[in-house]
Amino acid sequence: MKPYKACSCRDPETKRLLGKQCPNISKKGHGGWYARYEAPKSAGGNRRQPRIGPYDTEKACKEALGKALGTSANPKAHDERKTTLGQYLERRYTWRTSEAETGEGLKKSTLDAEREAIDLYLNPGLGHIKVVDLDDEHIRELYAAMRKINRPDEGDERTEILRRLQEVRATRHGKRLHSRPISESRIRRVHAVLHGVLADASKLSKIRTDNPSDGVWRSKGGKRKQGRAKPLLWTAERVEQWEKTGVIPAKVMVWSSDQCGNFLDFADASEERLYPAFHLDAHYGPRRGELVGAEEQDLSLERKRLHVLQAQSDDELDDTKTEAGYRQIPLDDETVRVHKAWHKRKLEERLKWGEAYKDSGRVYCYEDGTALKAEYLSSRFRILLERHANIRAKGKEGWSLKRIALKFRTTEAAVEVALRLTLPPIRFHDLRHGAATMLIAAGVDDKFVSEVLGHSSVSFTKDVYAVVAEEMEADATRRIAAFIPRQKRLSAVGAISVPSGG
Repeated sequence: MKPYKACSCRDPETKRLLGKQCPNISKKGHGGWYARYEAPKSAGGNRRQPRIGPYDTEKACKEALGKALGTSANPKAHDERKTTLGQYLERRYTWRTSEAETGEGLKKSTLDAEREAIDLYLNPGLGHIKVVDLDDEHIRELYAAMRKINRPDEGDERTEILRRLQEVRATRHGKRLHSRPISESRIRRVHAVLHGVLADASKLSKIRTDNPSDGVWRSKGGKRKQGRAKPLLWTAERVEQWEKTGVIPAKVMVWSSDQCGNFLDFADASEERLYPAFHLDAHYGPRRGELVGAEEQDLSLERKRLHVLQAQSDDELDDTKTEAGYRQIPLDDETVRVHKAWHKRKLEERLKWGEAYKDSGRVYCYEDGTALKAEYLSSRFRILLERHANIRAKGKEGWSLKRIALKFRTTEAAVEVALRLTLPPIRFHDLRHGAATMLIAAGVDDKFVSEVLGHSSVSFTKDVYAVVAEEMEADATRRIAAFIPRQKRLSAVGAISVPSGG
């Protein structure tokens, strides 16, 4: 089992391979390193001594021999030695599909997502490599190539693996794939599929003894993972400072209840078509993908419930972010009223579009019935905030309500709402943070809040939102005290004479 050096030279007279007997075998760069080892006997009882090689160095040969010896007690490992990752991916996917057909396996959306990862990334990138030869460097090279897709520098030093990925991505099911760069979250999902495949290859199929994908993915950019950014409340003092300097105090900011109410009033008065989605998000905080992915069959206005069963990410339906994401959201009477009006509006749009209407079955959709893109929801949110700020700017210049309404093509009622209060900037996702904060500040039970938001634990909810909820309560208390006019009290108690005796 000791490595040896051999070559493919032949005897000039007999034409037989010289192998280890070649007179030039000791020369540097001539031949390669090989090794044989004892494998389990064949089904017929015959002795088997597989050979591995060639390798450029004795060290590389020894490492390969060590891997082979680690599986030498398993006959199946030797039968699978030539199995490529692509072959094993297809075999495993067939197993998982058959399990799903019995009702015991994965959801169709999960299998579809796995199919996409196989077709677009794993097969073209690593499918030609034998499972036993796959190592962490192959995997890192795949992810490095994925990060270059659709970026300005993708043509610089284009690797073979990047070329294969680009060829496959040209079209899929007759459609050209999107031109956005691959996100880190997408790479994480592909890695999750690959990790599961190699775990099965190791633990179930026994093709190899280790999982080379272990430890490959640590954190974005290789940097140490930062702690979760906790929300900060837009208090009156912070709003005032922001108006002076334009500096936002923290990455994650949430509105007070008054600010959130002003935004919803403004969106409603502006006759914003997607107002119901903003209303629901501000009150119960579903994630953007969950809003866009919600289907009509999951919303029961009679029972006042919304079932969150899926989410849309990168234009495709997928599972919710976590298992806790599967949940029911109870709806209040006003939210039910808003969505009954929304349902009526969608019926009117269906009649208007006629045969051109494409019913996606989603709660929130475009006017023609097609499914919303998640980014469109965020875009409408930003447009409303910008319009709100512009209206206030014109109001400070002395413009009349009618003139402002004509300028921004909105209603005078919306102008009146905007002029009442400043709305500092937040992201669309921060409506979710605000909903959590206001629910806690309103005294709603922590466990209920955690379940409504789809958090994995109550402790997570309290850790992230408890402090800002307390700050919201304190800010409200200060504003209430300031709202009630009082005479100034005498600062010196001694100024009041107290008669002595009885």
